[in-house]
Amino acid sequence: MEQMTPQLAAAVNTFSQLISSTRRGARLARLLTMTELYFWGVPQDVTERAQQVVAELAANAVLHGRVPGRDFRLGLRLEAGTGVLRIEVTDARGERLPAAVPSGGGDGGRGLPLVAALADRWGVSPAPPGGKTVWAVLDPGRMPPNE
Repeated sequence: MEQMTPQLAAAVNTFSQLISSTRRGARLARLLTMTELYFWGVPQDVTERAQQVVAELAANAVLHGRVPGRDFRLGLRLEAGTGVLRIEVTDARGERLPAAVPSGGGDGGRGLPLVAALADRWGVSPAPPGGKTVWAVLDPGRMPPNE
């Protein structure tokens, strides 16, 4: 009889934090991301991409997803085996889905095209009760364009 060796699941690092829906909270989200990824040993190029993605998603959560008295949530998940990083920013305004504004549309609308350029995939999922999660996946094997 052949004995089976138990297989351990790939290690996963996770981080989740409620953050106030303010400009200061958006800045804190970026700083928390930088700190957490540093301690996880994430390569600098991925950390820099992640900081920019979090800065844009957190700013959008504060500007467009804010409900007075409600925080937004920052979530990070790193799969140790592959190094793939998933970033999630959840806010309370599920009815306000993100949409990129065409260039030349004023001061806003450039954040989501930047997220799309830096992330390998991104999207939006419903988040109960009535909120939404905007997520982005960064693969360490992919180099952003123009580098």
